[in-house]
Amino acid sequence: MSSNLSHSSQTRKTVIETEHGVVAAQHRLAAIAGAEVLAAGGDAVDAAVATSFVIGVLEPWMSGPAGGGAMMLWRAEESQAHALNHGMRSPGALDPANYPLSGRGKAGDLFPWEHVEGDRNVQGATAIAVPGVVDGLGRAHARFGKMPWGELLSPAIDHARRGLTVDWYAALVIASCTRELAKDADAAAVFLEDGQWPTISGWTALAEKRLDQSRMADSLDQIARHGARALYDGDLGAAMARDVQDKGGCLSRDDLQAYRAEFHAPLDFAYRDARFHVVPGLTAGPTFRDTFASLETEDLGSAPGPDSYAAMAAALKGAYARRLGSMGDTGESPEAPGCTTHFSVVDRHGNMVAQTQTLLSIFGSRVVSPSTGFLMNNGIMWFDPVQGRPNSLGPNKRCLMNVCPVIGEQADKRFAFGASGGRKILGAVAQLSSFVTDFDMSLEDSFHAPRIDASDANQLIADESLPHDVLDRLREDSTVAETKRTIFPYAFACPAGVMRANGQNSGCTEIMSPWGDAISEDMTKDIEA
Repeated sequence: MSSNLSHSSQTRKTVIETEHGVVAAQHRLAAIAGAEVLAAGGDAVDAAVATSFVIGVLEPWMSGPAGGGAMMLWRAEESQAHALNHGMRSPGALDPANYPLSGRGKAGDLFPWEHVEGDRNVQGATAIAVPGVVDGLGRAHARFGKMPWGELLSPAIDHARRGLTVDWYAALVIASCTRELAKDADAAAVFLEDGQWPTISGWTALAEKRLDQSRMADSLDQIARHGARALYDGDLGAAMARDVQDKGGCLSRDDLQAYRAEFHAPLDFAYRDARFHVVPGLTAGPTFRDTFASLETEDLGSAPGPDSYAAMAAALKGAYARRLGSMGDTGESPEAPGCTTHFSVVDRHGNMVAQTQTLLSIFGSRVVSPSTGFLMNNGIMWFDPVQGRPNSLGPNKRCLMNVCPVIGEQADKRFAFGASGGRKILGAVAQLSSFVTDFDMSLEDSFHAPRIDASDANQLIADESLPHDVLDRLREDSTVAETKRTIFPYAFACPAGVMRANGQNSGCTEIMSPWGDAISEDMTKDIEA
């Protein structure tokens, strides 16, 4: 793959430092929306609500109101972390017998489960799980928010009225799933031209093409006016459930009404002179803890080098193995991209949010609910279709997620990290956390440093820009495949993070993300969205 790409080009992002609040998100306009909330006096949670809904409009194939995820929060006034799980659940009427194995071996999407007939657990209405992100945002806002709920959704509604601008990157993403999107008439109507061709941006600099997201705008307006539970208890949720059932799925109004996101005591643990706070339960949080428990006994030196990269690879591989044996297989096929998005927020008072949200696969189930305009998740793929195993498919079960939002603290600095990228999330977040705690690297240096991916049991994926002595050391313990850090696909996940140190806030996103940016509240008055 990398042989076709330039070896002389360099990509860098500038990290801002300010006493004001900062939002780092996978989409610049979503970060602007969150930063404007901070500038208006909003809390970090207020900014997270605005950012979440905007990014659900502008990156609809990654996340949205019909997805799920998890959030880590830091409340400065109480010096306390909080964990919020708003992951998806399987519908109560789901019958595992409706997902018979095809006998064709391993499937080829995000998870190497046994292949199911017709890909019923991957694509279409039968792959749809109960969404959780809207209820999660509502619960976070009810507990910590300061600004009116409806006001926070206004930017997302405005963006949906205008419609997503299809630039070259959006065209690339849409083209990657054209065949699958064409199978659902409502998805094809939103994302494709004439129901079958990928929507492209055009060849001139001034060409502009937008998706019609007016139905989504109407639905967001209902959530703005009636609150988060409108998607669960109101006519909006009832219409969405009917749409799914009309297309052959089993999501019901009862499933939506029964859903509740849950606050938990975070999983806290010390690491050397630092401390981490992660989401417990069926997330990558416990695996993150296991990684650092193994890493703590290693001599990593004073800067990233052969021994530190080898130690991180060994710690990640061991943690992954324990995760697969006790929590369910979370492997991912390298041929298929994940669709998660992550953003991090810090306000001027030091409150923080690390939010990871997802539809699971890119474009989720590739099904659009025509009544709501929402692209639906394919959370059922999170379950093993073979019975009697960890995380086996069944009714009314919470999904095992790869999401790993983290709050870390060390001396006078605190940070909120997370990433998108399926099984690659853990490795990216762990390495960034190690860079800033083990080696006192700046946010800018840590995000630009090369990374490895140890989530494949058969080989280690390494950034080809790593020094030769590091690559040679890694080959002593593993089969190593080198690859270039690119815009598409993201070989080493797509992280976003903020940091607060000595009263100064900073933020950065994955350097290869063409849409990702960190925006501070003091920048908003000079920014044209």
